[in-house]
Amino acid sequence: GKNSSWIVFLEEETNVNLIALIKVLAKVDKNKEWFLGKPLFDEESTIIHHYAFAENPSIFKYPDFAASWALSIPLVVRLAKKVKEEPLKSDFTIDLKHEVALYIWDNGKGPHLTAVPELCTVPEDSPQASHCATTVSKKPPLCGEPVNKEDIFVAVKTCKKFHSERVPVIKKTWEKDALFLEYYSDHADPSIPTINLGVPNTERGHCGKTFAILQRFLSSAVPDTKWLLIVDDDTLISIPRLQVLLSCYDSSEPVSLGERYGYGLSQGGYSYITGGGGMVFSREAVVRLLKSGCKCYSNDAPDDMVLGMCLNALGLPVTHSPLFHQARPEDYARDFLAHQVPISFHKHWNIDPIAVFNKWLKDDFTASQDELKSAKTEL
Repeated sequence: GKNSSWIVFLEEETNVNLIALIKVLAKVDKNKEWFLGKPLFDEESTIIHHYAFAENPSIFKYPDFAASWALSIPLVVRLAKKVKEEPLKSDFTIDLKHEVALYIWDNGKGPHLTAVPELCTVPEDSPQASHCATTVSKKPPLCGEPVNKEDIFVAVKTCKKFHSERVPVIKKTWEKDALFLEYYSDHADPSIPTINLGVPNTERGHCGKTFAILQRFLSSAVPDTKWLLIVDDDTLISIPRLQVLLSCYDSSEPVSLGERYGYGLSQGGYSYITGGGGMVFSREAVVRLLKSGCKCYSNDAPDDMVLGMCLNALGLPVTHSPLFHQARPEDYARDFLAHQVPISFHKHWNIDPIAVFNKWLKDDFTASQDELKSAKTEL
């Protein structure tokens, strides 16, 4: 409203003790520029932050959105003016919380993030929550039962050179949790088995292969399922946690789900589901995409971005879940992952992928139901 002193931003899973939050903000001089939150930082420079502050990545702090974050009105007024006068420069929007903090800091011309200990990401019933103005919800949304394995078809994109290196990792980790799964390659290998879709392998992009997968998904060659999951051969994923997440969505709607990136958003661009973390489509979304005549401009075009362009042209939503990850666990702030039950990670570079799967994505049989329920809190 007109007489407000602060704008506070909340996530869906954030619980707020309003009286405690008002007390916290009352201690701060509202007439100055303030950027408040729970700080996150990178221990190593990371691709998702464009290797910013490479010499000392931990020096730059950015807010954990789940704890909430706040801007004083003097800062909001200046930022609004800046946005109007100077077009946003970034082509890609990858990690909004980091990019917002960079934009506000403005190479030292604007304020740093100020840490507020009362903005927390502990569960609301945790003993540490007694001093907190915000906490993270532990109760799962009432989305119903996890979807059945029979409802998900999994497509793994691979190529001959990775048959012996990457495919065995999938077989040792998450393949057993998928009822319907096919490996698509440039070479048919009956020992895996892989299917050659007749699309030559490309060093990047893989658009031709992905569109061949979409067509196959709607054909009689594969089981008729409600959901399609497309992953890379170096994607690590929890199918049981995905089953829980999908209970919150209606497969008869055109759903496209995963980690959402943006391209050229300030110049009328589009959002897209980044491929490495896994792209999930309802059957209805695939039907509409193919019916629209959407296609690749070349076999090596970036498949995820082409799909984003097509979804944007159709006016169909691209839905973000922070539980999908385009990079490795070490590419994310430790405190950010601490309150998540992640669904996926991507890339085997400089890690033991089986150890990463066992640490981050594997559910012990006894604990799995509790873990799976808590996964819903991150929607």
